[in-house]
Amino acid sequence: MTSALDLLVAALLVAGAFFTFTAALGLVRLPDLYTRMHAASKVGTAGSGLLLLAAGLHAQDGAVVARVLVGLGFLVLGAPVAAHLIARAARRTGFEP
Repeated sequence: MTSALDLLVAALLVAGAFFTFTAALGLVRLPDLYTRMHAASKVGTAGSGLLLLAAGLHAQDGAVVARVLVGLGFLVLGAPVAAHLIARAARRTGFEP
């Protein structure tokens, strides 16, 4: 059973690292604020969430898993709100897409 759990944790780590790297690459390569913000909020949230899940599964402790789930909830709820507020502020200051 630990071998299967180790493989799952490894897969989550690789997937999280891939999504996080893709978000960082999007921040560097995409042309304007709105597309960069989209890459940071969507793909960055997915990558960070997968890394958090891997950490929680690796710990195999109920308290750690509970903290990971609370952190994941805040991440999933907070990132879209932050992206919306950044886009709204950019639009109000006159930054055109």
